Amino acid sequence: MIPFVDLKSQYRSIKDEIDAAIARVFESGQFVLGDEVAAFESEFAAASGAQYGVALSSGTAALQLALIAAGIGAGDEVITVPFTFVATVAAILYIGARPVLVDVDPRSFTIDPSRIESAVTSRTKAIMPVHLYGQPADMDPIRDIAARHGLMVIEDAAQAHAARYKGRPVGSLGDLACFSFYPSKNLGAYGEGGIVVTSRADFADQLRLLRNWGERTKYQHIVAAFNARMQGLQGAMLRVKLGHLEEWTERRRRHARRYNALLKDSGLGLPEEMPYARHVYHLYTVRTPDRAAIRAALDAAGIQTGLHYPVPVHLQPAYAELGYTAGAFPVSERVAREVLSLPMFPELTDQQTAQVADAVRTAISVKSEV
Repeated sequence: MIPFVDLKSQYRSIKDEIDAAIARVFESGQFVLGDEVAAFESEFAAASGAQYGVALSSGTAALQLALIAAGIGAGDEVITVPFTFVATVAAILYIGARPVLVDVDPRSFTIDPSRIESAVTSRTKAIMPVHLYGQPADMDPIRDIAARHGLMVIEDAAQAHAARYKGRPVGSLGDLACFSFYPSKNLGAYGEGGIVVTSRADFADQLRLLRNWGERTKYQHIVAAFNARMQGLQGAMLRVKLGHLEEWTERRRRHARRYNALLKDSGLGLPEEMPYARHVYHLYTVRTPDRAAIRAALDAAGIQTGLHYPVPVHLQPAYAELGYTAGAFPVSERVAREVLSLPMFPELTDQQTAQVADAVRTAISVKSEV
């Protein structure tokens, strides 16, 4: 079997380093926040081109607290996309704000800048572009629109660790940027975790208050806040993994190039790396109108695949309150019907990528003969 993601292989490759990191935390007794988390915050912020990092309990917490730190609340509007994991939209709703959705670009699957300005109203306070699958959104026009209208830019970079836009790291392109360390991410914890990075000291200070019950000193609560602290063990283990991230990223990019070569002229829509982007291939996602048949054939061949994401947010029953109906975002809706994610993780072998590509081509040829 070829798994969709193989976290065990990654662990085995760094087991001694991880075991040592765990031992450091146990010896220190710092199980919530602490020195390891503080060191990780500094190291990850630097890698992201930002001055400050505030480590949190999850990527969703990062989105929610970033919005609050930016001063966004009830009645405000935040522009984002329907083709994303639901956490993007959910975080906006958590704080009483309204998500205003615009469609994505059919090549990059990220927000279409040409559609943003018409969605701006007097209540708009921020734009939240999503760097989907590891591909950065086209940030210059987004920043230009934000500057013209006095809007915040909050990057949803949950899938884009080490991605770059015109040579600049994702995380340095907006007022705040939010990352997830869910285990399957390019930089994944052994559990949940997240971080917000920013170069504004006032935002970083507010985020530290928000994650820790609003305390600056014990039992002195300055603001109504949350328990969204990162565990010390996660900080220590993420520090280890951060040291390997660049090597793992280059492996992902190599696998993507190999898939591209093996699947050229197969009839699939292959992922397109935009000219401004360094795509980090959190997911290698193809497009095909015959998704169900091809996925079933791969499953029968022992190859796991994923669907990211088969139903856009505006068509999810949980978000019917937003008031959008089928046809509102035709690009997102079509892409959602066609996307199929193939196995992608740093430890993939050439033999495995060839086996996946052969199985895909076989499935396509069988389908064409029916």
